Amino acid sequence: MRAAVVHSFDTPPRFDVVGTPEPHGEHEVLVDVLAAGLHPRVRSAADGSHYTSDGVLPLVPGVDGVGRTAEGELLYFVAADGAPGTMAERAVVDRRRSITLPDGTDPVAVAAAMNPAMSSWVALRRRVALQPGAGVLVLGATGNAGQLAVQIARHLGAGRVVAAGRDGERLGLVSRLGADETVSLVGEPKEVADRLAAGAADVDVVIDYLWGPAAEQAMPALLTARAERGRTLSWIQIGSMAGAEISLPSFLLRAADLRIMGSGQGSVTTAGIVAELPSLAAEIASGSFAVDPLVLPLSEVERAWSTPTAPGQRIVLAPR
Repeated sequence: MRAAVVHSFDTPPRFDVVGTPEPHGEHEVLVDVLAAGLHPRVRSAADGSHYTSDGVLPLVPGVDGVGRTAEGELLYFVAADGAPGTMAERAVVDRRRSITLPDGTDPVAVAAAMNPAMSSWVALRRRVALQPGAGVLVLGATGNAGQLAVQIARHLGAGRVVAAGRDGERLGLVSRLGADETVSLVGEPKEVADRLAAGAADVDVVIDYLWGPAAEQAMPALLTARAERGRTLSWIQIGSMAGAEISLPSFLLRAADLRIMGSGQGSVTTAGIVAELPSLAAEIASGSFAVDPLVLPLSEVERAWSTPTAPGQRIVLAPR
């Protein structure tokens, strides 16, 4: 079969020929892949930088997709650990890591949105109990996952959503998607800290896609400006686009009720993640969230790797 294949962590995948995978065991089934999203998680696996990378090449990239069984069943699935990726004509699906999609579901929309939406959906349903009317700050709201996080926080009952990011054009977009206020992270550190304190000091939850210096600035800015420091601030660490490490002053953990947690592979069980997928897929299929896929044929995977996207767009590769 044909597939995207990574031969070097320094170059994009190539459209190449690989062996067709075979299902083994009662839970596995072979599907024809209809669509697979080019997510940041896919890029980091393809360049060897993701924390789960084992350094073994060649590899087929892709972490999820939409496929159809020989019997015609439409599935959204997450690739099993250690299995070939989803950017191929066919893939083996572990039924325990998949859900059945209703007839008429747009496979491209699901492939584009499930992965970026899953991060905040799972975080707000599995890592914290989001109270109706709660305040949420999305740190890194100008990325695709961050834009969906703004919409998801609102959908799940947040009373106030603050979006923070560096890209002014994309901040304008998240305002139209439901953010009550936007905060630019561009400028001198004190200026940024003051803006964060003014706009988001009393939120209840931070969804953090940035970490690094951005989190270092935001934590003291929010906590020292809170009206009630004993009111819990749940900081959910999801991504590290601004850096993998921070310096955390110990006084912040004593002077306020700051609860830092992660949300991702390992901090949430596979079963817990899969349990959240049907409801999320239903919301995507019903049009609850703005989704803007850019579809390219799998045969053009090298071009796809460097194709620019508009704010809110996600590249989806379609084998057929």
